Amino acid sequence: MDFLSLVDLAQSVIDGLLFGSTYALIGIGFTLIFGVMQKINLSYAATAVAAAYLSLVLVNVMPTPFVYITAALAGGVLGWMIYLVCFRFLPINNPHATLLSTVGMLLAIEELISHVTHGMPLNYPAMFQDSNIEFGPFFVRGDLLFVFVLGCIAMVGLIQLLKRTRLGLATRAVAQQPVAAQLCGMGIASTNVSTFVIAGLLGGTAGAMTGAAVGVLSPLLALPLTVKGLVVTVIGGLGSIPGAIVAGLIVGATENLFQFMRGVSERDIYVMLMLFVFLVFRPGGLFSAPGGRD
Repeated sequence: MDFLSLVDLAQSVIDGLLFGSTYALIGIGFTLIFGVMQKINLSYAATAVAAAYLSLVLVNVMPTPFVYITAALAGGVLGWMIYLVCFRFLPINNPHATLLSTVGMLLAIEELISHVTHGMPLNYPAMFQDSNIEFGPFFVRGDLLFVFVLGCIAMVGLIQLLKRTRLGLATRAVAQQPVAAQLCGMGIASTNVSTFVIAGLLGGTAGAMTGAAVGVLSPLLALPLTVKGLVVTVIGGLGSIPGAIVAGLIVGATENLFQFMRGVSERDIYVMLMLFVFLVFRPGGLFSAPGGRD
């Protein structure tokens, strides 16, 4: 392999790491809900894409930063609605009911987006799209750097919220010992709905980041983001937010690496093989929870 090929290879890994922050946010959303309720919300990534679509309502009347803020807020509202429809009134002791309800919601959101947009992709505004930062033979795309920085801000904000606020204390308590948390006066239902709203805010941000990095929004994004989010959640370790962050960056870099080496048609095959390897040799993920009592 010559020098130029090595440069292109390293450039692909850099771009993948930057875009991996989007996967990390999706994985964090899955992880938050699973950590608190021990349930998987399969409609989460579709909700993130729908929130990004809703933010396009302001694209012609407001500056671009407000479009991203709108996407996050729309994600929070949609997260609250998903909780009410798919979780709040279904039997707690029947995990299959909520799982199937979120599958139905995933398909419903995907079909609704396809119906409203007639299946056509829509352009999404990007920040710093035409600006690149060069260092030696490498360069960093301005739009991907913006996506990475925005993702880092969202992740740091979430960690601070969980560690330093009463809502974060309640969320962690309900995730670890729901009965004890309830005996201490913490409302299970209110904590659950707050978790869905927080996850929705992250999801809306991730949807906007995806649109900014790709340049367009498409109904076809919902299913791939769902799959990549689940892959990140499993590789990072179910219930581990640091694991979701690290796994998101790894999946992003690996995806771009295999795309460079084997082409876009084989890219996802190797990501699935990587998931298989983790399930065989480290089923608990990178940051698996320790056994025994807390």
